Amino acid sequence: MNLSVLLKKAANAERLTPAEGLVLYREADPQQLMAIAHDLRLQRTEPGRVTYLVDRNINYTNACTTDCQFCSFYRVPGHPEVYVISRRELGEKIEELLAWGGTRILMQGGHNPDLRIEWYEDILRWLKATYPEIELDCFSPSEMENIALLEGMTMEAVLERLNRAGLDGLPGGGAEILDDAVRHRISPKKTKTAEWLHAMRIAQGLGMVTSATMVIGFGETWEQRVASLTRLRELQDESLAAHGNGFTAFILWTAQLSETNSMGRSRLRHQYGADYDEYLHTNAFALIYLDNFTNIQASWPTQGLDVARRALFAGANDFGSTMLEENVVSQASAFTEKEPAMTVYRLHEQIRQAGFEPAQRDSRYNIVRSFERVMGREELAPVPVRSRIQE
Repeated sequence: MNLSVLLKKAANAERLTPAEGLVLYREADPQQLMAIAHDLRLQRTEPGRVTYLVDRNINYTNACTTDCQFCSFYRVPGHPEVYVISRRELGEKIEELLAWGGTRILMQGGHNPDLRIEWYEDILRWLKATYPEIELDCFSPSEMENIALLEGMTMEAVLERLNRAGLDGLPGGGAEILDDAVRHRISPKKTKTAEWLHAMRIAQGLGMVTSATMVIGFGETWEQRVASLTRLRELQDESLAAHGNGFTAFILWTAQLSETNSMGRSRLRHQYGADYDEYLHTNAFALIYLDNFTNIQASWPTQGLDVARRALFAGANDFGSTMLEENVVSQASAFTEKEPAMTVYRLHEQIRQAGFEPAQRDSRYNIVRSFERVMGREELAPVPVRSRIQE
């Protein structure tokens, strides 16, 4: 295939076939792809704006039976460090989020065999009744499959019940690479490609918020990366045509690998991994290839603020979220942004340093607040929130 022809197609926002995409991804100059991706991003979204979300990641349990070799967070059931979050602790975390102007929680955990579907329904109903202004984007396709298997239910039945109980969105966690050869190698017990896509298809049909993700650096091939993106693009086509509700965004990051997992097993850290240049190259290609996606998030928790800022010139229009709390990635990477005011302040600082204006959004990319002038740190202070936790 003629590379110059493919570059022209990409610049003109024409759809690339998987074969064409593979050639462009492998052979084009990454800097040229980044420039094309940035131009396309400026056309698809508000050119002078970079959005972000004020939210909190809450890991409700660390018990898990899946044994993913890259995870340092989980504990096997029966381990002395296993926990399940209490309502009081959950409420305290949400009220701290409200004080910082937050609008969403992203609640995720492991595959805990002791938690049945009634537990999930009860906690969602309580959250909706107590904090109705907070969006509940919780769990993941693999957690949905785990509940379905425990209960002997279909994925459809599980998602319908949780949606009725208050679940607003299903985040795209656990996608890694949507190729079963890769998934079998790195997480053989985890949800396979068809089941992950099926869960998202159901959630989108129910009108829920969904996001698409990909993690590179697990020893996958160029072909497997393109195949993973192709599956996301195909489902996006399908869902948008069927009911106009597809993935709100695509988020890419590199595998975060520690030397040992939570149970002390040796890692293949030197075999796996991807660097920052590979991240920026792949992010730009994804923006070009995923022609039916509007929003691309930069991943500052995994790549750092400097690389995330560079991603704003490689297709990204969103700086992700403040993530007032994060435990899974942080146990395998150099995650340092722990203080909420500094996190918000630095997000503004980084966005403005890149030449854009920050705007706070919600999960569906509706703008909550815009910031048209430089704001001092004192203007980002929390506001008092009256506790709603019942004894």
